[in-house]
Amino acid sequence: MKTAVYPGSFDPITNGHLDVLDRATALFDTVIVTVAKNPAKQTLFSPEERIALIEEAVAGRRRVRVEAFDGLVVDFARQNGASALVRGLRAVSDFEFEFQMALMNRKLAPDIETVFLMPNEKYTYLNSSVIRELARLGTNIVEFVPPHVQRALEKKFAREKSG
Repeated sequence: MKTAVYPGSFDPITNGHLDVLDRATALFDTVIVTVAKNPAKQTLFSPEERIALIEEAVAGRRRVRVEAFDGLVVDFARQNGASALVRGLRAVSDFEFEFQMALMNRKLAPDIETVFLMPNEKYTYLNSSVIRELARLGTNIVEFVPPHVQRALEKKFAREKSG
């Protein structure tokens, strides 16, 4: 049984992330979506909130688990018997950073491959930072994120404005 880890901050999860996840589940028996707990990174949603949003987004998708991790993703992958890390590539601008990370992960864990998957072209311009900014400005983002994520963003930014 082949297991892959799909790590990220997912702040919040987008339809582009879900597209990459669906591509990964076509290649692997199990995909573990892992939410990075990085105290140095400023996020809009807490790790627990991000996990809940992802779990709702992947409800009904078999062979997908959602977990948080703290530390090196290759250690998490080993602990969970994963043979691969899944990373999404939207544009050439993503490649340099992802390539460096893949090489470092290969150095740390030569037994774990990094698999790059490209989302559908309609998602190539999407990233969580853009989604957060659009939501902050009150833009309808339902074509970019699941409806429950849009509602969570609206609620988060309504609180920010009122208080």
